[in-house]
Amino acid sequence: MKIELKEITIREVSNGYINTYDDGVIGFGGKLNIRPKYQREYVYKDKQRDAVIETVKKDFPLNVMYWVKNSDDTFEVIEVPKQKLKTGENTYEVMDGQQRTISICEYVAGNFSLNNLYFHNLQDVEQKQILDYKLMIYFCEGNDKEKLDWFKTINIAGEKLTDQELRNAIYTGTWLTDAKKYFSKNGCAAYNIAKDYVNGTPIRQDYLETTIDWISKGEIEDYMSKHQHKPNANELWLYFQNVINWVKVIFTNYRKEMKGVSFGVLYNDYKDKEFDAKKLEIEITKLMQDEDVTKKSGIYEFVITRNEKYLNIRAFTDKQKREAFERQKGICVKCKVAFELSEMEADHITPWSKGGKTTTENCQMLCKHDNRIKSGK
Repeated sequence: MKIELKEITIREVSNGYINTYDDGVIGFGGKLNIRPKYQREYVYKDKQRDAVIETVKKDFPLNVMYWVKNSDDTFEVIEVPKQKLKTGENTYEVMDGQQRTISICEYVAGNFSLNNLYFHNLQDVEQKQILDYKLMIYFCEGNDKEKLDWFKTINIAGEKLTDQELRNAIYTGTWLTDAKKYFSKNGCAAYNIAKDYVNGTPIRQDYLETTIDWISKGEIEDYMSKHQHKPNANELWLYFQNVINWVKVIFTNYRKEMKGVSFGVLYNDYKDKEFDAKKLEIEITKLMQDEDVTKKSGIYEFVITRNEKYLNIRAFTDKQKREAFERQKGICVKCKVAFELSEMEADHITPWSKGGKTTTENCQMLCKHDNRIKSGK
């Protein structure tokens, strides 16, 4: 990849700045695509955004940024009145520095204040100092593979990219553009219907990653690779709606423990099985009150799969184990052989699934061999 370092003023970068939020961000007189398709959304918090402006106002150096020169047919044009490019003009896209660039341009555009002062409230000399501030920018030129490889390399520092943001950089295309409309915007459709069920935030690609993980059964890269050039993400969006609708029908009473449960995994395996929602609710209510169930969120996976591992049933304490061991005089109740305490494991006399509690009275010590045979049945 060919790389050349240049100094570009904020005046030049912010010239012709427009942020359509959903569709794209343009600057540098219409020649710079500030948020290409492979880039993340704007994720800076106010404190980070303000720190960028403070750095500029104090004339301290910002970290170097990277722009990539586009080939003639790769610039994503946003219809902007009075921004006509001249024939033969070079166009660029921001490879690294999007968050800082948008912060600067938004401030110059008067879209937020710093210390209760907007850009237009500043003295002329202060405005000029900001506009004349020189950004250090590496201009890069190379093929798509070189650009994406370099993009991943330079983003190991700063506001670290998530795994899904890196995948987006690799598998950019028509399918991803459509998918991000549903899953990757503030207030997007996926967030509106599932904010109480899915962890994370759309702009950090958590909703998109979760849904692809569900539908692909963990093969996210394979799924994105196969769908990269498809015209839309209808399959993914319809699948997500089906999962959430299924959850709302099966579990009629919402609880905060439902957020973050891998409902897509349950849907994949059990969507065709009939469930009685009323009976499930009665069982869930009872399990929520069971002090032996230490992982309440696992109740939802348990009532569907009947696998007790999701409940993390409370274990016997060392005191309870010692009392049972002494009561048995160190003899395994199954094989009738004496063992050291360290060679034995605690077991419920009456299984938890049949109403047995994790109490001293319901504790028996088995040798490890017999306990594991029993557990495997």
